[in-house]
Formats: sequence, C-alpha cells, structure tokens
Amino acid sequence: MPALLVASTFAAFCLAIALLVVQPAAPFAALHVALAAGVMPLILGAITYFVPVLTRTGAPAPAVWLLTLIALAAGWTAVAAFAMPAAHVLTAAAVLAVFAAVSLLAWIVRRGTHSIGRLHPGLHWYIAALVCLVLALAAVIALELFPEQRLALRRLHLHLNTLGFVALTAVGTLQVLLPTTVMGQDGDAVKRLREDLKWAVGGAVLISIGAAWLPALAWAGLVLWAIPLMRLLLAWTRLFGNAIIALHGAAVSLAAALVGFMLLLLAGALHSTGSLQGNHAVPAYVLGFLLPLVTGAVTHLLPLWVRPGAHTRWHDRVRRGLGRYARVRVVLFLAAGSLAALGEIEGLFIGAAGLVLFVLQAVHTLVTARRAEPGSG
Repeated sequence: MPALLVASTFAAFCLAIALLVVQPAAPFAALHVALAAGVMPLILGAITYFVPVLTRTGAPAPAVWLLTLIALAAGWTAVAAFAMPAAHVLTAAAVLAVFAAVSLLAWIVRRGTHSIGRLHPGLHWYIAALVCLVLALAAVIALELFPEQRLALRRLHLHLNTLGFVALTAVGTLQVLLPTTVMGQDGDAVKRLREDLKWAVGGAVLISIGAAWLPALAWAGLVLWAIPLMRLLLAWTRLFGNAIIALHGAAVSLAAALVGFMLLLLAGALHSTGSLQGNHAVPAYVLGFLLPLVTGAVTHLLPLWVRPGAHTRWHDRVRRGLGRYARVRVVLFLAAGSLAALGEIEGLFIGAAGLVLFVLQAVHTLVTARRAEPGSG
C-alpha cells in the first residue's frame, strides 16, 4: 500500500507542476492536486507505518491501511471540485477526508494506550497534525454555512493544512528519520520533541488565525514556529554536518526540506509586508519544501515499503541508488522554490527537472536491483 501511495504522490506532483505552468495565476487547483491528492494520503500512510514503531505494537490491520485509500479518493474528489465547481462536491470530499483522519486519530490514541514502555513524544506530533487536518477540513465544510466568511475560512484551511498538518508531521518525523538515515544518534531528539511541540502548534495556529482574521497574530506565530526549527537545524549541523551536505544520501534531501520550510516562513513574512505576492507562495511550497521532503523520505523508506521484513543487500542497493546525487536535486529544488517565490516561471521548469530526474532514477534503480538478484534471469 505505501508503495502505491508513493507512485500516486509523484504522479500528483507532476500534474501539479504542469498546472502551475499552464495556469500560473490560479495556483490553488495545483496546490490541491499536490496536497489533497498527493501528500495527504502519503502522510496518512507514513503515520500508519510509523505509529507501530513508536508504540512498539503490532502491524496495522488492513482496515487501517484502507483509510489511506479513502483519503486518496477524498483528495481526487477535492481536485474534481475545481473542474466542476459545486459546493456539495467539495463538502463531500472534506467529509470523506474527515472520516479518514478521525478514524486514524482514534486508532493512534488506542495504540498509544497499549504502547510498550514510555509513550514516544513523536506520537503527540502526529495527533496534533491530524487535529490540524480535521480543523482545516471543518473550515471547508463551514464554507456553506458561513458564506460571508468564505475568504477567511479558505485562508484558515490553507494554513492549517500547510503549516499545521503537513509541517507538524514532517518536523516530528524528521527528528527521528534523519538520524536513522545516517545510522547516527541524536540524544536530544526525544527531549526536543517533548519541549517544542507547544511552539510548533502555537505557531501554526496563530499563523492560521492571523491569515484568516488577525494579521498581527501571524507575526507571533512565525516567531513561535521558528523556535523548534532553529533548534533542530542547529542540532543537525552539530551532529550530522557532513552528512547533510554530502553528495549522496537521504539526509541531504531531508535537511534541505527543513531549510526550504524555514525559507517559506521568511517568504510569508515578506508577503505580509507586501514585498512578495501571496500566490507565489504556492509553487514555492511545492518546489522548495514538498519535493525535497518527499524525495528524501522516499529514498530511505521506499525499499522497506516495497519489501517489508528482514533487511537485505537489496534494500541497501536500492537506498544507495535513490540517494545518489541528492545534493544536485536539492540545489535544483531550493533554487526552484526561491525563484517561484519571486514569481519567476523558470523555477517551475527547474523543479520539474529535479522531479523527473528522481523519478527516472527511482525506476532505473528498482529495475537494475531486480536484475542483479540471483535467479532473476
């Protein structure tokens, strides 16, 4: 199931970039393709995979994995609402996604109560992220009830999704995932996860409310979100400095995603002063944050998802192949995001080049790894 979600996400990314090229003045359809149809189901799948690891419990039941397919259906239904604008279509998509998110949230809470040993604080980041997702979807449902608040509710929905659901899941996971990719140790990760969640959630909520109704709150939210991000970046620089600037490896992309997210928060501050246009934040978010985040996570996790079970030389071979020349892709993605934030369409083509390179590299790696196996013919 996770491998299917990965393929679906990359297809959504390709379509989103194509839409941005064709309709640069109307980026929100592309954002929904990337987020609702791409990243949301993949994140729910990643959470489903990681929760048993964090709670030291058994594998998820097939019904839990089915929730990711429900989220995928909800995402594409939301995309369809842009092609046939009807309030009930978007509302139906939101209700379907709420069902998937609330069901997964209930499952996480149950797993937490049966956790072996002390509860890992990363679980709280997932819970907070899903609460943000539910609130963001509730804002969509409220559009029909409060049409006079349509613009504010759309902004609330957008920011709770991008800076709440996606960012909380990403930063909470990265603190455990990046050290794993380099087989290193971060002794302060658990402590940071416990201490920094309040700053991250406070930042996401204040920015979202500020964007919707009270702009002054957004500045306070930016400061709060910056606290855990700076602490994490400083820790990684101290502990894994060589790994995060290496030519190859998943850690390079994961660290770049953190940098990309920090640059996006800075771009948000500049937007509030009128220095940058708000519409440009959408392609910048996709290119400068989502692409390095997903390619980095997939580099490490895809081999485990394609072949669960005992670790073999095949897993190492595929992981090395996926991570090859990661620094080159990182430069492309961050340059693309920066140019997109400035409104330069060249950023879209640079980001597309990096994405296509990774997809071709992934296909080539999986095929050659299969052929290298004994008895493959």
